[in-house]
Amino acid sequence: MHNKLCTKGKSLGLIGRPLSHSFSKQYFEKKFKVLNLTGYRYDNIELDTLENLRDTVDRLGLDGFNVTHPYKMGILPLLDELDDTARRISAVNTVKVDRSGGIMTLTGYNTDAPAFLETLRPLLRPWHDKALILGTGGAARAVSWALNELGIDSLFVSRNPKKSNQISYRKAYELAPKKTIIINATPVGMGTLKDSSPWARPDLLTSNHLCYDLIYNPAQTCFLQEATFQGATTINGLNMLYRQADIAFDIWTNKENFCL
Repeated sequence: MHNKLCTKGKSLGLIGRPLSHSFSKQYFEKKFKVLNLTGYRYDNIELDTLENLRDTVDRLGLDGFNVTHPYKMGILPLLDELDDTARRISAVNTVKVDRSGGIMTLTGYNTDAPAFLETLRPLLRPWHDKALILGTGGAARAVSWALNELGIDSLFVSRNPKKSNQISYRKAYELAPKKTIIINATPVGMGTLKDSSPWARPDLLTSNHLCYDLIYNPAQTCFLQEATFQGATTINGLNMLYRQADIAFDIWTNKENFCL
């Protein structure tokens, strides 16, 4: 007999745009079946803007939701509270909804960061001590936090660098021999950009490089295909997706005890 959580069910979902590439709904629906959870649902909620977010959350009766591109940073002003990690990263991908006392409170968390850290750590070798993060959005910020926790120096790579910790792609190619971890935290490689790579110089990659693409659909992006051809260690974002989803689920359910 399967165990079941001592809850009455929850209404959950994913907010972002577009969502056709996402595996989150399938993953959670399978999780609910495996755990024999009745009354649980997880829906894709595509929003063209966050303007009416709170009304949408209230209307749908959401108990919690994930946040994906392009709203991981834009959602911050609409939240009532942030946990410490989300505050440090300034990006949110998980929100818990509390309606106790008749007031709806939205609390933001970042489960991307610990999930990335956990899935990267087993692949690290002694020479993996410097990294390039392609992109500067919410996912890139989570990656930067995780790398810092691991003691790995990192720089953001941007087409329009504006801060001291951001460099151009031209500079990134110059530094590539010494920056042995390269993470794609951009959408280049999926959807309408699935035939493109954010890294135009695969010839600079070697067997010493570790290339991590946060994209998981397709499983082998152009970036990872080219990196594999050069002998680099590669990983996509699927395990990270699953791990962040499990951490988010614990947040939504308060890690409630299983009951027979």
